[in-house]
Amino acid sequence: MRRRQFITLLGGAAAWPLAARAQQAAMPVVGFLRTTAAAGSAHLVAAFRQGLSEAGFVEGQNVAVEYSWGNEATGTIPIVFTTGFDPVRTGLVASLSRPGGNATGVVFTMTDLATKQLGLLHELAPKSAIIAVLGDPDQPELEVELQEIEAAGRAIGLQILIVKAASERDLNAAFATVVQARADALLVRGSPLFLTRRRQLVALATRHSLLASYPSRDYTEVGGLMSYWPSITDAYRRVGIYVGRILKGTTPAELPVEMATKFDLVINLATAKAIDLDIPPTLLARADEVIE
Repeated sequence: MRRRQFITLLGGAAAWPLAARAQQAAMPVVGFLRTTAAAGSAHLVAAFRQGLSEAGFVEGQNVAVEYSWGNEATGTIPIVFTTGFDPVRTGLVASLSRPGGNATGVVFTMTDLATKQLGLLHELAPKSAIIAVLGDPDQPELEVELQEIEAAGRAIGLQILIVKAASERDLNAAFATVVQARADALLVRGSPLFLTRRRQLVALATRHSLLASYPSRDYTEVGGLMSYWPSITDAYRRVGIYVGRILKGTTPAELPVEMATKFDLVINLATAKAIDLDIPPTLLARADEVIE
């Protein structure tokens, strides 16, 4: 493949971007595409540019980047992705160590995080005997996550109540079940549906006095109490590095899929104060970000 051809960036767990066409012979062109809107993605673009810079490429100087917010597919153009799902199970690559095709990237699987997220929520709500877990049954990793969460709950003497919502209209019923069971805390799993309805979820948790932990800072930014998730900006920085290596001649098949190594614990202190909750000092000290 000639270096002036496009490299596609697959962005985000729920975003499946794709490719484009080269416009210049003298400068390589990278297509940056997401299915989400451009608004609100500036920090991801900045992280991607940082990764490119670390690999020796500066936009406008020795590499051109075309931004688009759409969806396509390609079997030949190199693809660098970020995803929250198992890329082997979903068919993106043959294996993590040897992708084998035209795609590689950075993955943060939610199943690896479930036990840690439950532990943090238990620290936040140590007196809770019942912790509810809200999941989207349409998510391919959910059943594996739930098994891990139930096993972790049994190990520390917690009762785990599982509720599911596959659509917006299911959310109120799910919360009614949680309240009826007298759960004090709620662990929300990752889901595109939940992300788009995050304000509703946060409002429902607040209305029912549930101490809730969410899968990303998108929730804590709108008033959610706590979130723990791989750093998306760090993932995009590493994607930028991989794109730079491909521009220098490495093929995706030679680049093993990387696992997330940086995680962000975000606590919304303003929300905690509003519900008169004292965050344990040990938990607060470990937070990567505190929203005042």
